[in-house]
Amino acid sequence: MNLFKRTHMCGDLRKENIGESVVLNGWVQKRRNLGGLIFCDVRDKTGITQVVFNDKIPEELFEKADSLRSEYVVGIKGKVAEREAKNSNMDTGDIEVFADDLVLYSQSETPPIYIKDDDNVDDNLRLKYRYLDLRKKKMQENLKFRHTVTKLARDYFAECGFTEVETPMLIKSTPEGARDYLVPSRVNQGHFYALPQSPQTFKQLLMVGGTDRYMQVAKCFRDEDLRADRQPEFTQIDLEMSFVDVDDVIEVQEGFLKRVFKELKGVDINTPLPRLTYDEAMSKYGSDKPDTRVGFELHDITEKIKDCGFKVFTDAIAAGGSVRGICVTGAGAEYTRKKIDKLTESIKSFGARGMVWMKVTEDEVSSSVNKFFSPEELKEIADDFEAVSGDLILIVSDKDKVVFDSLGFLRRHMADQMGLLDDNHYNLLWVVDFPLFEYDEEADEYHAMHHPFTSPKEEDAHLLKTDPTAAKADAYDIVLNGVELGGGSIRIHDQELQKDMFQALNIPEDEINEKFGYLVEAFKYGAPPHGGLAYGLDRLVMLLTGEKSIREVIAFPKNQAAQCMVSEAPGIVYDDQLDELGISLVKEEK
Repeated sequence: MNLFKRTHMCGDLRKENIGESVVLNGWVQKRRNLGGLIFCDVRDKTGITQVVFNDKIPEELFEKADSLRSEYVVGIKGKVAEREAKNSNMDTGDIEVFADDLVLYSQSETPPIYIKDDDNVDDNLRLKYRYLDLRKKKMQENLKFRHTVTKLARDYFAECGFTEVETPMLIKSTPEGARDYLVPSRVNQGHFYALPQSPQTFKQLLMVGGTDRYMQVAKCFRDEDLRADRQPEFTQIDLEMSFVDVDDVIEVQEGFLKRVFKELKGVDINTPLPRLTYDEAMSKYGSDKPDTRVGFELHDITEKIKDCGFKVFTDAIAAGGSVRGICVTGAGAEYTRKKIDKLTESIKSFGARGMVWMKVTEDEVSSSVNKFFSPEELKEIADDFEAVSGDLILIVSDKDKVVFDSLGFLRRHMADQMGLLDDNHYNLLWVVDFPLFEYDEEADEYHAMHHPFTSPKEEDAHLLKTDPTAAKADAYDIVLNGVELGGGSIRIHDQELQKDMFQALNIPEDEINEKFGYLVEAFKYGAPPHGGLAYGLDRLVMLLTGEKSIREVIAFPKNQAAQCMVSEAPGIVYDDQLDELGISLVKEEK
């Protein structure tokens, strides 16, 4: 093969290179034959250079250039010249390369998708031909940005004394909140490995092993329903530290975030970052990952209207719930009855059965519950919200979880619809002091909100024996513009406290030994106080690049059905493979 050894990337040439002999390699973006001149745009991951073939070159070479088509792979030798008709839309728009030699490495059929950023092609088609989609400038920039974030993380944490350690991918299945991906063992038939949902237990073992500060860019797997910011396999920047408390962990992470935003976005973030307790976040914003770029804070009117006689409100209060609302500044005129009905429908997925609305004007307060309240009573409620003319008040009454989830969704959804969310503004904050336990309505039981090794706050440790549901956790999440970037906690290192935690979760001794025996055994031999955090690398890169889905920052993502459109995974396996594993498949009867 005649390989032209390139001297420059296609996006690098500038006026300073005029007169130089260069060699480029790349793909043909497009070709134009103007008779005595052939123009050919050649592209690689850095950009595009216009190449010119004129009739002064040998006829055979001119004909070869005329045969080029989109996505042919070529090598070009030539001399850089100043471009007469400059193109300000191209980084290389001041120059062009007059070719004196050409090699055709490979031809291409007509691609099923256009290689341009604004092609508006169906997502499934983009994923099926991902190797073509990756040729786009935006996708190459996203991959490069992801690389830069990852390198920055490795460099920063190495400077802070962290050691990068790889942990196993084939582990024992342990309960971590989502379904495991299971891998059958051929050698130990009837037994299964699990792919890790996180390196949680192993990073704790590394602390027992004296590693002191650990980090890893770790692949993690969860078999759960997908959405824009979820994938069955994802990447964490995973961290653990010994002999630390919450403040120590947060201080190191704020240094990392400060560097990320300064070096990659040119933004100086002020540290220390704000901290909200979980209770404050829920009561003010209806979410444990609040977006504070906009107001519309929740307002509790339960006490004010508890004797109002309106059955929807009073029944919710009698059942232990609450009545809360948000005042959306200036939305009264924009939101018609039809739009409000759509908002009401949108919160039914959170369990809400309805919503009360109130519009404030100079003359009156109109509402969906006019017949249940006098004009004076409606004005009192509006005044309680400090509403002024033009405002729209939305009120939900139900058990607290439904109220929080509904209003938390509405405040951000409406802010987005009204164009109030600036993606170039970065509001970072910590949410701390989570509940140690949360109630699972389907199972009718409490379980650990994070995992069974999360430490209660020191002052709440005694509650594990008396009132565990009242205990707060030494846990913390880092939130950016309403998205959880990462989370962690201080871990339990005391054997007796760990026993109390298992008892509070009603985990029997045999189940403890079966699921966590190796970690419990390790803690018998001296475990340091330790804690850590894991960032979602995909989410971090998604937000910093302004993308709406993590699929845009992953080279080969899965679709909404957890399928790889390129390799067609998951696929069938043959009977002899199943026989080796001691597995037989049973078809479900319909």
